[in-house]
Amino acid sequence: MANNKIQHGLGKGLGALLGSDDLSELRKPVTYINKEVATGSKPQTTADALRIPVGMIEPNPFQPRTAFDTEALKELSDSIRTLGLIQPITVRKSGQDRYQIISGERRFRACKMAGLDMIPAYVREADDQGMLEMAIVENIQRENLDPIEIALSYQRLIDECSLTQEQMAQRVGKNRVSVTNQLRLLKLPAKVQHDLKVGLISVGHAKVLLGVEDPAVQEELCDKIVRGGLSVRQLEDRIRSIGKEEKSRPVSGELPQMYYRLLENIGRYFGDNISLKRSESGRGSITIKFTSDAQMSEFLKAFEK
Repeated sequence: MANNKIQHGLGKGLGALLGSDDLSELRKPVTYINKEVATGSKPQTTADALRIPVGMIEPNPFQPRTAFDTEALKELSDSIRTLGLIQPITVRKSGQDRYQIISGERRFRACKMAGLDMIPAYVREADDQGMLEMAIVENIQRENLDPIEIALSYQRLIDECSLTQEQMAQRVGKNRVSVTNQLRLLKLPAKVQHDLKVGLISVGHAKVLLGVEDPAVQEELCDKIVRGGLSVRQLEDRIRSIGKEEKSRPVSGELPQMYYRLLENIGRYFGDNISLKRSESGRGSITIKFTSDAQMSEFLKAFEK
């Protein structure tokens, strides 16, 4: 209860500090204008997001989810109308000029509600997983991908190719901690992801914002970065000045290598369910979330050896 009160009060304080200048001119909807529009011809790649006409997409008949929260759907629709669809849906070709949703039906419904004629989507070659994996990895190696596109590509390797984070990190030649940090960008609110995607804020800004728990506060601070041109250091100072120092994540330098080794080793047993916080003075904490006694027993045996 106390935490909720603090966050609520903080949101009001930030609103007063930031003002209400309109940023709509800076935040243009993401439209994927440089991607091929899917037609009856075979798409050239399964790695790019293609723009597909709404009338060519049909829901998955095996969709287990039958009820969608109307109010939440409207909120998502409003966000898409303003910012565009940040995370494309995934479909597979089901016939001539027809595509069937694999994942993203909620986003699809919100796009229709927002009045979009074309919807960005990844076209999944469902019968050729090896080719899909190679296409995504090749896509990741491009130099012109923005941080959100990279994170989405990582997530696709995990979801669509059934890879663990460690396996996926090996595929793309990155360490698992780096991959985990990249994936965390997808937890940011849509508005913040949009601004990172189009270059209005940097990855450094995004990492600091991830240390703030309240999404509304993250968005207000993002507005301040865009409006005032705050540097990463200034953003950290702003968070400290409004009483959020204990929830910010220092990004001024890399962690000592031993912490990455620790996360790598413990991560073998707990995957993403481990987090580490460390202040510049060297003090901090490690939090582990486990799913069963068996998982903890396996870790204990390894630890005792």
